[in-house]
Amino acid sequence: MSFAFLCSVFNFLGHVEMGYQRNKYRLFLVTAAAVLILAGCAPQIQEPIRVCPGRESAAVLLSILRPRSQSTVPIRANGQCFAKFYAEGKLHQKNFPVKLWFSPPYQVRLQGDIGFNARAIVVGSNEKEFWLSIKPEINGYWWGRWSEQKRLGKVKIDPKLVLETFGTVEVGDEASWSLSNEGAFDVLIKRNEQGAITKKMYIHSCGSLISKIEYFDNEEHAAVVAKLDRYKEISEGFSVPTVAELISHNDDGTRNSFRITLGSVRRREFAEKKKAVLFTRSKPQGFEHVYEVIDGHWLEEP
Repeated sequence: MSFAFLCSVFNFLGHVEMGYQRNKYRLFLVTAAAVLILAGCAPQIQEPIRVCPGRESAAVLLSILRPRSQSTVPIRANGQCFAKFYAEGKLHQKNFPVKLWFSPPYQVRLQGDIGFNARAIVVGSNEKEFWLSIKPEINGYWWGRWSEQKRLGKVKIDPKLVLETFGTVEVGDEASWSLSNEGAFDVLIKRNEQGAITKKMYIHSCGSLISKIEYFDNEEHAAVVAKLDRYKEISEGFSVPTVAELISHNDDGTRNSFRITLGSVRRREFAEKKKAVLFTRSKPQGFEHVYEVIDGHWLEEP
């Protein structure tokens, strides 16, 4: 909307005879509209991302990240999730409340309440196992032992990604990591014994918080991604992202995304009985499809 057009509007009103009160009211409306129009049409100025010198080596950056995993504390959080996922070729969109429990280092539970189903989506893990169940539209249950999982992917929400997003970031063998720099980010790159990329972590060069985590498939495509933002410090040395988008890709080229926004995050100690309820895998009863990961492959149980 041009400035000349707005001036013509005012000139037109100036030639219209009307009562004083009505004129004031009309002038107020036009002025307010002009302000809104100009504000909406004006280019949005975005503050440039600050760029700092990159770290010298992967070892230096890992030495900064490692204390985060060692400083984790148990947390309880509530929030909202906007999900877009595909089932049988059809796109589904859901907006629902979520609850999060985390007890370091391996116990996590993310629960989504959809409609009248208080456990429509459940993602969980403990020291030995992980699991995912989705009732609406899919009616499926996935589970496995950590020792059998080779790579992430093939499920709508991967428990490993949830664990790393809100809790314990896996560092592992320092020798498997290398470092590169992409603009404002230091990028840690993990390779397997064959030299293939399996994971990347993006850390802002001016800080120590992880902005993005990527897990790669056998063709070195980013099959599973977590984008993290708006961290909240829970205790000294440990912060949790209050906005996270978890993305996975399907074989047909479509993708699933779960954008989680936590409205409240607080430290919470859990009694042993509570842990047993939250972080013990329940039996897959009432599901049409049940899958178990064996030697890195998802196999449907008869």
